[in-house]
Parts: sequence; structure tokens; C-alpha cells
Amino acid sequence: MTYLQTEKSQLKLSPYSILVTGATGFIGSRLISSLCEKGYKVTAMSRKKIKDSENVRYVQADVFDVDQLEKAMRGIEIAYYLLHSMEGSKKEWREFSSRERTQAQNFLEAATKAGVKRIIYLGGLVNDSLELSPHMKSRKEVGQILASGKIPVTELRASIIIGAEGGSYAMLRYLVERLRIMVCPSWVKSLAQPIAVDNVCDYLMGCLEKPETTGKIFEIGGPEKMTYEELMRLYSAYLNKNLFVIQIPFLTTRLSSYWVDLITPVKASLARPLIDSLVHDTIVTDDSLSKIIPLHLKSVRESIDIATKEMKQNPPKGELKEERTGFKINQKLIQTSLIALAIIGSTYYWLDDRPEVWQPLWLIGSFIWYSAIVAAIIFINNKTRLGYLIAGVLSWFTLAFLLFDNFYIIFETSFLATQPNELMTIRNFVGIFVAVLAVFASHNLFHKVIDYQYRGKPI
Repeated sequence: MTYLQTEKSQLKLSPYSILVTGATGFIGSRLISSLCEKGYKVTAMSRKKIKDSENVRYVQADVFDVDQLEKAMRGIEIAYYLLHSMEGSKKEWREFSSRERTQAQNFLEAATKAGVKRIIYLGGLVNDSLELSPHMKSRKEVGQILASGKIPVTELRASIIIGAEGGSYAMLRYLVERLRIMVCPSWVKSLAQPIAVDNVCDYLMGCLEKPETTGKIFEIGGPEKMTYEELMRLYSAYLNKNLFVIQIPFLTTRLSSYWVDLITPVKASLARPLIDSLVHDTIVTDDSLSKIIPLHLKSVRESIDIATKEMKQNPPKGELKEERTGFKINQKLIQTSLIALAIIGSTYYWLDDRPEVWQPLWLIGSFIWYSAIVAAIIFINNKTRLGYLIAGVLSWFTLAFLLFDNFYIIFETSFLATQPNELMTIRNFVGIFVAVLAVFASHNLFHKVIDYQYRGKPI
């Protein structure tokens, strides 16, 4: 039994005097549900206009507009600060720390004017003795900004949070499900203390009802300490899969984020701060909150099991963009085109009578080309952007190669090898047509797959 399950009393607050920011986000939406189940009436803040529901009053406000924020916080006694600015375009990501500072400053100013009595903030677990990543440094700075005013702030610092809609879980899930051989940088050896999202919400609610947590910083984590590699292996075992990990020390967080972006639907703008937070150990060194709010902490495997089942039962909703050519059609087209190109390429060795095709350089090029086709098909079957990228580059290269092989038709001179015979010329034209189809399909899929395959939603 957790503290929140055994606690019978409820904090006496005016209806709707609890504000939860980031109401539609990963933590915010769950916290609102948990508070409502406990009997509280909650005010939820979002940038979007949302209709009120039972025990939830929605207010629309832009955190960059102090006047809107102040209006939204009128009558609020306790405010949960669950905002971040990690996602967005490449330009926006570079400026995320500046935006987060502005958000925190605006929030504090508006909360002070509105007479908010207390702020509860969820940040990231940091090691103050080390040089922090930009993401973790920003999380710490936000806490300092909020605490710089007259309103007492309770700050919870969490390690990796595992939940159905969480970025960390999505990154873990897609990487392990799609790759049996994992090429990883040194950060996979850093220790973390993963915690279930339900336990995070329990702690957040517990801080609401325990006045002795006011004005303090607490560290929270699950019952187990493990490296991210061990976390991936645990999830792999949960899926009854074998996982082989190859560590490459020079793989930077930036390169890692691009790799995640190409393998999973998690964008690089979100993957990079998540990976940044794994560069150093993120483990609890002070578990004083567990004595104030005793909980039954879920194990990592239990957390993964709950998140996986929730994802299957309630996949996240999203809008799919309409296109003239559907995703499934393009998916079949690219796979068929690659197989057709492989067959066409094989004719160089059983129909083509030119001796150049047996030269070492030509044979090495053929081996690389076929390896790329196999890799592209494997990644395409898993619907990764990397597969479409490989297919696109391969298709453009093949298109150029076949055009140069028919160079003699216009310029009356051969470019790659001796002049092909009539049958091989026709073969080249067929290959050019197939390569054009592959270029079209791979380009379409590479740019549109994110619209179709958002976090946790299968195509």
C-alpha cells in the first residue's frame, strides 16, 4: 500500500485552487487524473482551448504572456510547474534554455501577482559537482528562478521516468524493438534510477499534502539502479529478444540523437536532451522524501509492463495528414522497387558480356550496393527513417549509374565501361524507371513517416 492509498484525509483547499500546467503533457495529464481520483477539483492550464470536464476546469494561457498567466492563476493557491521547451525546430531547440528561463520568470511574476501560495516543480536529477549538460543545467536553473521569489517552492528531481507516453520510454521501446544489434556510445554505461510515472505522480500529490516538504529540494527514483544498457537488455528480455551491444566511445550525444531520430519516431530535438541527461549518473543520493512520503515503488520491469500494456490499450491520438499517395502504397512501392533493382543489378553477372563487371573494383562496389539494399529493406520493414534514407541515397546513386551506363546513346562514347549491347541498354532504361520510383517513394516516406507513426502508434 502506498502513502496515497492509506491516507484518508484530504487537504482542505478551495475548489479549483490547484493549478496543473502542461495539462495535456505526459506528467500533467496523469497528475490531473490522479488528483481528481483523490477528490480534488483542479484547474488545468494549456495553450489550447479545451472544454471543462468533471472536476477539471481548463484555462487557456500562453506562458510567454504574463497577463494571460496572471489571469489564469487568479484564485490559485498551489501551482504545479510541469513545463519545458525541449521540442521544436532545430532553431528552437538551440534556444530552449533561453525560452525555459523566460517561461520560469514569467510564471513566477504572474504567480506572485495572483497571490499563489506555493509552487511544486518537477525537474531533473542532477549531480551538482559535475559540469551539467545544457538540458540538465536548464532544468536546475528553472528551479532556481522559481525559488528566487517570495513563493515557497518544492522541487522534485527525477531520474528516467517510465510511462506510456514518455519520451524516455518511447526511445527505449523503439530502439530495442527495431535493432537486435545496438551500436552505442559510452553514455549507455552511466547509472540511472528509473522511476514509474505513477510513482512520480504519487510523490507530486504527496508533496501537496505534506507541509513539511515546502521550500525543499528532493531527489526521487525507483528501487533499482542500472545503466541504460542494462535497461535496454531488461526490456529486450521482457520481449524475449536477444540484444547485442557494441560500444563506440567517440559517438557523441549529437550523433546519438540523430541516430535515434532516424531509427525511432522520437525527434532529435527531444532525443538530444534525453540523451544529455544520461551522460552522467542520475541516481538518488538523498532519499529523505521516501521517509516523509513512503511509497511502494514499482520495479523497472513492472513499470515497463504497465507502460507497454497501456500503450496497446490506449494508443495516443493524433491527426494524420492527407496525401495523394498513401503511406502503405509507398511502403509497398519502395520494397518492390528495391527488390526489382536487386534483380536488375544481378543481370550484370548473368546477361552482361562485358569483362569489366568481373574486375575487383566493380565486384567490391556490387557487394556494397547489395549490402545497402539488404540494410534498407531491413530498416524499411521496421518503418524507420534510416531505411528510407538509405533507400533514397541508393536509388539516386543507382539512377546516376544507369544513366552513365547509357551515356553512349547521346554522346556516342562510353563512360563507365565498354558500350553495352542492345539488351543491356534496354535493361538500363528499365532500371532507370524503377530507380525513379524508388527515389519518389523513399523521399515521400522519409518526410511523412513521422506524421503517420507518432510515439507508440503503429502504422
